Amino acid sequence: MILTISTTHQPATDLGFLLHKHPDRVQRFSESFGSATVFYPDADEDRCTVALMLDVDPIALARSRGRRSPDFTLAQYVNDRPYAATSLLAVALGRVFRTARTGRCDSRQALADSVIPLEITVPVLPCRGGPDFARRIFSPLGWEVDADPIALDPAFPDWGDSKYIRLQLKGHVRLADAVNQLYVLLPAFDSSKHYWQDSTEVDKLLSAGGDWLASHPARDTIVSRYLARTGGLTGIARARLAELDGAPDEPADDLPVAPRSVPLNMRRHEAVLAEIDRLRPDSVIDFGCGSGRLLSKILRTNVSRVAGCDVSTRELARAAEHLHVENMTERQSARLNLFQAALTYVDERFAGYDVAVLMEVIEHLDVPRLGALEHVVFGVARPGAVLVTTPNVEYNARYEDLVGARHPDHRFEWSRAEFSAWADRVAADNGYRVDYRGIGDTDPALGSPTQMAVFTRD
Repeated sequence: MILTISTTHQPATDLGFLLHKHPDRVQRFSESFGSATVFYPDADEDRCTVALMLDVDPIALARSRGRRSPDFTLAQYVNDRPYAATSLLAVALGRVFRTARTGRCDSRQALADSVIPLEITVPVLPCRGGPDFARRIFSPLGWEVDADPIALDPAFPDWGDSKYIRLQLKGHVRLADAVNQLYVLLPAFDSSKHYWQDSTEVDKLLSAGGDWLASHPARDTIVSRYLARTGGLTGIARARLAELDGAPDEPADDLPVAPRSVPLNMRRHEAVLAEIDRLRPDSVIDFGCGSGRLLSKILRTNVSRVAGCDVSTRELARAAEHLHVENMTERQSARLNLFQAALTYVDERFAGYDVAVLMEVIEHLDVPRLGALEHVVFGVARPGAVLVTTPNVEYNARYEDLVGARHPDHRFEWSRAEFSAWADRVAADNGYRVDYRGIGDTDPALGSPTQMAVFTRD
């Protein structure tokens, strides 16, 4: 099986830097089920193409299944895995391009952080649901999707199409995002995994897809298929993704839909909006606004001036799309300000707001950098009130099978005592007073899943 990634970004050979694979070399990597080869069929200034070719050894694959998944049929030796892109290719992709998936490129970091023109081709992809399903999955991620069904036998057109398609994606996407999307989505098309899955599989899913999967309109279907319909793991993954984004859940294909409680992220929105309503500000700024879902709700209130900033230009682009900025009237546009900025650096655009919101932001910073955020927000910008929410690590005991933090990018998660100690100190050092709120269902011993501090300036 083979997969290719091409770019026309100039110089196109910079693709080698982003993937950490030199265009002049052929590299081979051993897998438990065969070998993966990376090579560049095209590599010049105008266009560069990298190919990942996986040679599957059916004997090695059968032996690697282990005792947990015994299979004594001929199907373990005669199947479509040598040529169809399945979880085998996803595993090889994840390992071979491990560094590229992190978005790190010391020699071309600005390029690694940028969207570039990309073209991805998967010649044979098993796709239950056909071309329409492929478009349903990839189009919301910004790809132009070309999915052509593959006939069972061209010599006998009456036989119809097979379950396979030829997939081609074109778009302007950050390379790390594209590779992570393939890592998650290739197994979802086949709805099966070649290896035993446990709770660590949920962490892998959130690590690779947490930033875009949470708001994907077909996220439940993707989760269900990625986890090969293992009901317990699917429920855990869906619950954790619901915390990351307030998008309404959609029914996973051909799975029964159980009644669900209000997602925690929506409860956070409601709690923050309730405080804004109580404070009755004329201006609000959302620090770390992400895709703009909270901003859209603030814009429906009577707040006269609304701003949102984020360190990620990609997230700001999503926010602009979500808020329909292009279709705003002149009056609506004048009311909103979206800009890129980092909260650890003083920026004059942060100043002059009655209320600032830091919703699920501080835990994404390394603890040594919190001092810089405190200085920028509380010491220099000095809004009239600051609303800070963060996970309560004590409540994690309620999440069955949760290993580690709730999100792979969380640098820390505080107990209620640790959070209040930090907030009390920040308030005292900067002339604020602080009150505390719990968000979500409250456990008598563990508290609420989210804790909020409401700072008001003396």
